[in-house]
Amino acid sequence: MPSIPHVDIESLEHFDRLLAAGATAMAGWRVQSVDLTRRTAEIIGLKPMGSLFLGCVLEEKADAWVRDGGGLVFPAIPALPFDAYRGRLYDADELYAGLEHGYDATPDARIYAWSRQQDEKGDTSRTLAAALHDHAIADALSELPDDKPWVGVMGGHGVLRGTDDYRSAVLLGRALSRAGRRVVTGGGPGAMEAANLGASLASYDDAAVDGALAELAAVPSFRPSVGAWATAGLNVRARYPGDGGVSIPTWFYGHEPPNVFASAIAKYFSNAQREDVLLGRARGGIVYLTGAAGTVQEIFQAVTPNYYGDAATKIPMILVGTDYWTTELPVWPLLQALAADHAMPIHLVETIDEAADLVS
Repeated sequence: MPSIPHVDIESLEHFDRLLAAGATAMAGWRVQSVDLTRRTAEIIGLKPMGSLFLGCVLEEKADAWVRDGGGLVFPAIPALPFDAYRGRLYDADELYAGLEHGYDATPDARIYAWSRQQDEKGDTSRTLAAALHDHAIADALSELPDDKPWVGVMGGHGVLRGTDDYRSAVLLGRALSRAGRRVVTGGGPGAMEAANLGASLASYDDAAVDGALAELAAVPSFRPSVGAWATAGLNVRARYPGDGGVSIPTWFYGHEPPNVFASAIAKYFSNAQREDVLLGRARGGIVYLTGAAGTVQEIFQAVTPNYYGDAATKIPMILVGTDYWTTELPVWPLLQALAADHAMPIHLVETIDEAADLVS
C-alpha cells in the first residue's frame, strides 16, 4: 500500500488554500500552531483519519470530531513563554522584541529564565515542553533550502568587536558567502557574530565593512549590557541589510545572547542536540577560529564521524591559527596522531583566505 504524503500546514492561509483546492480528507496533514476556532464547520466537513494537530486552537466540536475520527490532537501547553509547536525558525526581531524596555523583557531572556527555573524544580513537564520545542525547531531547520553548501564557522564567544580577530571572522564570512556558501554558526557573540555579519555584508564594499565595524566597536562586548550590545547590532543590521546565513544557538549557554546578524535562528534548549544538528548540517566543511572549551568540543565532536566514517560522510575541517592550535591549545598534534592511520580531511592554516579557499 502506498504511503500517504505528509502536508505541513503552518498558517491559516495554507489551511484555507487546501480547502479551496477541494480537499475532502485530512490524511497526512500536520497542522502546527494554527488558530482554527473559526474553521469548525470546515473541519467537520473533512475526514480526519490520519491527521495530526500540534498546539492548534480548536473549538470543542472540532476537537471531538478529529479525535473521534482517528486524528491526533496535541493540545497547546499553558504557561510557557514560547510555542512548543512553532512551525518556523526564530529571527532577531522576535527574540529581541521589547528590547527598548531592557533585555530582561525580551522573549530570549524570558525563555532562558523559564529554562533555569524549571531545571531547578526538576519538573518533568519542562523536559516534555523543551523536547517538543526542539523537535519543532529541527523540523523547521530541515525545511531551509540546501541549494548552497553549508559551511560552519566555529570560534570563541569572547572575541571582541573592534579587534583584528573579529575583523578576520567578518572577512571570512563575507568570502564564504561570496563564494556561494551558506554560513552557519553557533549563533552567539564573538567570532560567531562576526561570521554571520560578514555573510550579511557579502554584497557590500570594503568601505561599508569598515563603517559597520567602526559602529559596532563602540560596544565591544555583551558585557555588561546585552541591551546595548544587541541594539548596536540591530542598528548596523538596519543600515546594511543582507543575508547573514544561519545560526544555531542554545539557551543552555544563557550567558551567550544570540547575535542579530543571522537571517534564520534555530535556537535549542538541548545543547547536545544543537551541536549534533550544527555539525551535521555543515556538509561543506567547518572552519575553526580561535576559541576555548566550546570550540575544542566542536572540533572533536566532528572528528569522531570523520575518524570512523567512510569517504562519503567525511567533511573538511580547517583550523585557523598555526601557533594557537599547536602551542596555546595543542589540538593539532592530537588530530595528526588520530589521522596517522585514518584518512581524515583535516587542515591547519594561518589565514582566513587559506581557509576560505579550502571550502570554496
